[in-house]
Formats: sequence, C-alpha cells, structure tokens
Amino acid sequence: MDGNLDVSKIMQTYSMGSTCLPEDTGPCAKAPQVARIKVQLETYRLWQQFDQLGTEMIVTKAGRRMFPTFQVHITDMDPAAEYVLLMDFIPVDDKRYRYAFHSSSWIMAGRGDVAIPGRVHFHPDSPARGAQWMKQTVSFDRLKLTNNLLDDNGHIILNSMHRYQPRLHVVLVDQSRDSQRSAHRNFCTFSFPETRFIAVTAYQNHRITQLKIASNPFAKGFRTADANNWSADGTKSHLSHSLLPLHPQESTLHPETSHKEQRTTDKQHVNQRVNSTTESKKRGRHAHVHTVPIVPLFHCQWDGLQGPE
Repeated sequence: MDGNLDVSKIMQTYSMGSTCLPEDTGPCAKAPQVARIKVQLETYRLWQQFDQLGTEMIVTKAGRRMFPTFQVHITDMDPAAEYVLLMDFIPVDDKRYRYAFHSSSWIMAGRGDVAIPGRVHFHPDSPARGAQWMKQTVSFDRLKLTNNLLDDNGHIILNSMHRYQPRLHVVLVDQSRDSQRSAHRNFCTFSFPETRFIAVTAYQNHRITQLKIASNPFAKGFRTADANNWSADGTKSHLSHSLLPLHPQESTLHPETSHKEQRTTDKQHVNQRVNSTTESKKRGRHAHVHTVPIVPLFHCQWDGLQGPE
C-alpha cells in the first residue's frame, strides 16, 4: 500500500456510521465520487447454488482462502479519483449453530460466543484510481479466514459455527486537510445476502463439499466423474466430505474428516492423486472462476456501516 496514504484516516472513515439518504443535499450527502458507484457480484449463480444449500467456509489456524472467491465488478467510479477497497465480516446474529444430520439442515444451538474484535482486509492494489478498479474484475483471492484468536498474519478471525455476512467498503482517498470532517461522506458499503456463510472447521453438509469439488477448477484431482455430471444432490461422489483443499493456491492437504473409519481409505485415495493435482494447480494457478456478469447490481447502502437487521 502507498506509504503516503494515511491508514488511520481510512480506519476512522470505516468505523463511522451514517444515516444519509441518496436525496440528501446537505452536509450529510455522500461525496459525488462515491454516490453513484454500483457493484455487481461476479459468479452470482454459483453463490446462489451454495446459498440454497447453506454455504460453509473452512476456518483453520493457519488460515484458509474462501471458495467461492469474493469477486466484484465496479462501475460509475470517478476514473481520476483514488479509492481504497476493503472487506470485513460481521455476525448475522448472536447465535451459535449446529448441523442436524437427520434433517440435513442448520439449527440454532444457543447463544453465540463473545464477538471477536473485527478486522478488515485491504485489497492489495489499494489505493488505486477508479479507472484501474473498473477495467477488470476485482478479486479478494488473497483473503484468508482463521479461528486463531492469536493470529498475527492479518487474517480475518471468525468463530466456528457462527454465521457471517461479508461486506465490501469503497473508500474515497481524500487528501484535503479537513478530510476528517467529511469522512462520513467518503465511503460506500455493499453487501450481498447470497454470500452469507457459516464458519466451520470441517464441512458438515456433504453436498457443499461436492458442489465445491464440482465448481472449483483447482479440485480436478479429487473428482471421480466429469464435472458436468456432478450435482448438488451429491450423486457420483466417493470422497469423504471434509478431506479436501478446495481453494486455489492451497498446496497442502487438510484431512479434517469427521468419519474416522474412512480416514485411512481416503488418505490412500488422495495420495494417488497428489501428482495430478499439483500439475493442475501449476497450469491454473492464475485462473479465476468467472461466469457472464449477472444482475443484481447493488447501489450504495446509505445506512453506512451498520449491520444487517
């Protein structure tokens, strides 16, 4: 990140709430450089598929990348203005969840753990001019999730078995001397309900595992059938549902299976495919999963950084 950028100002902007409305014309109105910004979620249909099953994201002590990756297309920025892009994750509620295998669904299991102080993840290209952000898909593929409360790597810390909503913040870089006074006007927040997920240390719903295998190009070595024949109902799967590294650039296996009696067989199966998996990663390391951009387009949320109701 540019050394001339005052990160403390960005963080103060991020932490401030706002009750502005689009039609406001007084001192509360959003700055014109952010007022018209629209953000479109890439791979929208894929996110919908996961959401219908109840999306799960693995959290580990070392940190695990998200799949699907959070990717967006941004329009209507000021091409000459500079912006910082960052993400945070807020609890959807104050409940803890557990997976009921007999009904294949998530149910509330009591009061949630104490909320962890929130962290934010800055996109590594920040700050950049609007023209740069708008010319290509913006991908947060370096973001990692962890359950390590003592993490010192800057990863996002989450409580396992809690539900979270990712949020994107677009912050205008204001170099004026009185920028603090107008900080509440210089940011916009976007969230997509389809991207909500439950943090887990091992996948609970086997259909989630199978959908990740089927849709992740970096999991080719773990498929037992053509991807076109995989479906969310779990057909044609012969793998344990919590054994697989299902994100690009993950170079090690994470045997987190909850079925101990299958562990030996599954490890042997994985060892036979390690070589082919490594080669496929080398060929596709810089690829991203994309679909044709699909609506909806989300405009700025004028309630600032408040959490979902």
